[in-house]
Amino acid sequence: MPKTKFQEFIYGVLMTFFMVLAMELYNTGLRTGGLTNAALPLALHEMTFMFPICFVMGFCFIDRLAPKIAFRMAVPGVDNPLFVTLVRASVTVAFMCPIMSFWATLIFKQPGVEFVAVWLQTVACNFPMAFFWQVFYCGPLVRWLFRTIFRSRSGQPAPARTQAHTQNHAQKEKSI
Repeated sequence: MPKTKFQEFIYGVLMTFFMVLAMELYNTGLRTGGLTNAALPLALHEMTFMFPICFVMGFCFIDRLAPKIAFRMAVPGVDNPLFVTLVRASVTVAFMCPIMSFWATLIFKQPGVEFVAVWLQTVACNFPMAFFWQVFYCGPLVRWLFRTIFRSRSGQPAPARTQAHTQNHAQKEKSI
């Protein structure tokens, strides 16, 4: 979707913001025995330092590596666009969840000599939330926001679905 470095930056900021927001709310709820109105300011405060960590890890490192791995499994322009998006999101979460769980373990859990065990448990707790949030909510929201921002700035209409996609959809409907 992003075509320029500036667009990559904006897309990264949006994705990071919504992922960190959700994960901080989730982890604050886990740490405090449930998410309450009183825990909301704590989660928002934690975003002030978790957002930059997540942005640097994602934008500078994982966003360079994940597409290379994902696009070996699903080829844009060849494979179904939904499949390509799911593989790309899955690979990103597979890298980012352990990385951000590492930072969360260091910052919030003070595990001492049990660091590896606590970190692995943190990954296991965070991965399902990160994966499903990314695939079903955050990813679609950020892609929509990104298209809306850059469509309105350029004055161009929404991109039409490709003829191949439309034909493929029509064939599926006929077979039903």
